[in-house]
Amino acid sequence: MELTRLLIANRGEIAVRVIRACRELGIESIAVYSDADARAQHVRLADRAVRIGPPPPTESYLSIPAILEAARATAAQAIHPGYGFLSENADFAAACEAAGVAFVGPRADVIARMGSKIEARRMMRAAGVPVVPGETPGDQSDGGVQRAAELVGLPVLIKASAGGGGKGMRRVADAADLRDAIQAARREAVAAFDDGTLYVERLIARPHHVEVQIVGDAHGHVVHLFERECSVQRRHQKVIEETPSPLLTPALRAAMTEAAVRAAHAAGYHNAGTIEFLVEPPSGGGPPHFYFLEMNTRLQVEHPVTELVVGVDLVHAQLAVAAGRPLPWVQDALTQRGHAIEARVYAEAPARGYVPQAGRLLLFREPRMPGVRVDTGFAEGDEVTVHYDPLLAKVIAHAETRDDAIDRLRAALRAFPILGVDTNIPLILTVLEHPSFGDGQLDTGFLDRETEALVAGHDSETLPEVIRAAFAADHPGADGGAGSSAGPNDWDPWSPANGERR
Repeated sequence: MELTRLLIANRGEIAVRVIRACRELGIESIAVYSDADARAQHVRLADRAVRIGPPPPTESYLSIPAILEAARATAAQAIHPGYGFLSENADFAAACEAAGVAFVGPRADVIARMGSKIEARRMMRAAGVPVVPGETPGDQSDGGVQRAAELVGLPVLIKASAGGGGKGMRRVADAADLRDAIQAARREAVAAFDDGTLYVERLIARPHHVEVQIVGDAHGHVVHLFERECSVQRRHQKVIEETPSPLLTPALRAAMTEAAVRAAHAAGYHNAGTIEFLVEPPSGGGPPHFYFLEMNTRLQVEHPVTELVVGVDLVHAQLAVAAGRPLPWVQDALTQRGHAIEARVYAEAPARGYVPQAGRLLLFREPRMPGVRVDTGFAEGDEVTVHYDPLLAKVIAHAETRDDAIDRLRAALRAFPILGVDTNIPLILTVLEHPSFGDGQLDTGFLDRETEALVAGHDSETLPEVIRAAFAADHPGADGGAGSSAGPNDWDPWSPANGERR
């Protein structure tokens, strides 16, 4: 297929990212938008744009009929789902196929198999990929799940088979808490996924989260593009990602990437995907152990760090595979060069329980520095709404060494003035300066455990200085902003007064 017209079934920075790839390849880009996004950057940048409904995602970005109608009306040959929304929805992939539109991702049956955590575990075990010790009870009653947990041995994780993002998951260390945890996990799983099936895993204490990027084509080829370290998370949502992982030895890297390729072959996987692993810290002088966690059957938010270190364009590769062409690389030609690290900048207030922020971006100046890439779906003057994920931008730094990349990212974040909403930039800066981060020793629970201390220890004067200067340059004599009576000279990134009210 000669791909000349692509519809992007998403919004924000990933839609902008795909639109830019289309421009490079000479492909016409078609954006879709809800009423809340009528003036959004992805709408302004696309060659064409189609309204698909009101702001609620269920009536717009999650509406399969509305998106397929937009594809039909514009004669789109393919649909790129981005990430989130319908990107891992097997029914959507099947509906695209039935409508004669190429889905930029794996086949619907592969999405369905890998979307079931129980089926994915079974498949990985059969392929010889290590999985976390656990039990999938045939008896799905509360008692059956409880007996499975007792067999695995406490502490355990009770997990939803159709889960993701920490939904339908409960940690249990005390047998007296098992029944309540099982019922709570099941209620949450039914509400989030309409599927209350549960399984049990052994709880690994303070693991690292390391994932391997893979890409496969319809000609039987699968390659890996090395790993990403993603252990800085809040409630299972990643905040800082980097590659190479500071934890991996060459031997462990070789074992994990080989396992990831084996997993992709076992799944019959086409297009870009990620095999996610938990890495158990070594004990008693032995080597670390790694275990399959799940497969993300889509492009990842953190894909830019891989692109910068490996020197590839993953969206270009996705579109080539979707058009039926073989992969543009062979494994031996792929190498890691330097170090890249990404920070996700959110409109949120970490000091107030990470409450999402909404308001107009009165100031939004992306840092323009050598070795720094910024992926965003916003521009100065845009509105951050309450309807969607509060991700404002991804700031990615690339340098010869890890220390240099961290220094470059810190400099870029300090040169990223944002006014109108609170952001997590001060928190990110504090994490980057933490000794444990410098040593590469942060586990997946670090941010949840340490947020209060990290916020309390932040020097609130470091970030406002660049914001004061940028705001003053554009607003001489201004004595207020961001919906408060305080002027930019006493702007406090942690103050509830900063940021427009919802």
